[in-house]
Amino acid sequence: MWICGVDEVGRGPLAGAVVTAAVILDPDNPIEGLADSKKLSEKKRDRLFDEIQAKAKAWTIGRAEVEEIDQLNILQATFLAMRRAVEALPLTPDKALIDGNKIPPGLGCPAEAIVGGDDSEACIAAASILAKVTRDREMVELAKKYPGYGLEKHKGYPTKMHIEALKNQGVSDIHRRSFGPVKRLLEG
Repeated sequence: MWICGVDEVGRGPLAGAVVTAAVILDPDNPIEGLADSKKLSEKKRDRLFDEIQAKAKAWTIGRAEVEEIDQLNILQATFLAMRRAVEALPLTPDKALIDGNKIPPGLGCPAEAIVGGDDSEACIAAASILAKVTRDREMVELAKKYPGYGLEKHKGYPTKMHIEALKNQGVSDIHRRSFGPVKRLLEG
């Protein structure tokens, strides 16, 4: 029976995509130290990222871009990214375990929502690590293309530094126009 863990990173930021991951772990090839990605150091996340990719039976990354977030809303865009991740798996899962309290509609397999699942289910923890490391690395790359916003530091989240940079530099095409602080600046 293939159990797939699904988690997202990036619902709260003002910039960049929402990134999800789906992971089917190999019970015969366990990975030590899996935990909620937010509770791990960057160094440990990076090490586990490589180990998960090497040892998992299957894994994929799904995403919804800024334009989709602005068009759909963040919850529906997150569901879209989760569906994309699950659909892209090379193995069809018998069940998906979703971190949170909602199940994306149209997932294509039975699913269960688990609040705090990234702390209690290894496959969800693995998905949270893949999603976080992927998104964090993307934000570091975007910081080179969009200097001055501090994306490499705050990863797009609405910090004081980011809000000030938006006021000083304006809104870029990687910013979510439907999100309050960005919307207010545009309506300004």
